[in-house]
Amino acid sequence: MTLYVSEMESPLGTLYLGVSQCAVKYIAYDEATFLENEVDICLEENDVMRQLKQELQAFFDGERRDFSVPIEVHGTDFQMSVWEALRDIPYGELVSYKDIAERAGSPRAVRAVGQANRANRIPIIIPCHRVIQAGGKLGGYNGNDVDRKIWLLNRESPF
Repeated sequence: MTLYVSEMESPLGTLYLGVSQCAVKYIAYDEATFLENEVDICLEENDVMRQLKQELQAFFDGERRDFSVPIEVHGTDFQMSVWEALRDIPYGELVSYKDIAERAGSPRAVRAVGQANRANRIPIIIPCHRVIQAGGKLGGYNGNDVDRKIWLLNRESPF
């Protein structure tokens, strides 16, 4: 498989992007964290990469709330159900880890939801930043980076 890779400057810092010929596979905050050994790397931009960059820029500019670029994710059945539940969270809304565990069909798997969020390879589009702790605390984001989570939540705030 060929992975088309590129970088994009954003209000969150440099984003490292990876797409196939037909779908987004990765958005990373750390360089090369998503590169796999069994792929051919291409630095040319294809149509999917151009669409991804346009949609991300429009989101950062406050002009877009939803993404239409196709995505491709792989994970366990539980991770897939969590990521699907995350995509159902409306723009600007917050839910708890417990809410997502319930939506994913495993009401007691609150900690596992946190791990699935951490394993999310397409943050922003799969909006794990919209999940907070039951008491209203933010918790971590894509590891421990709460500053990015705060920026994203402020971008989506209706106020």
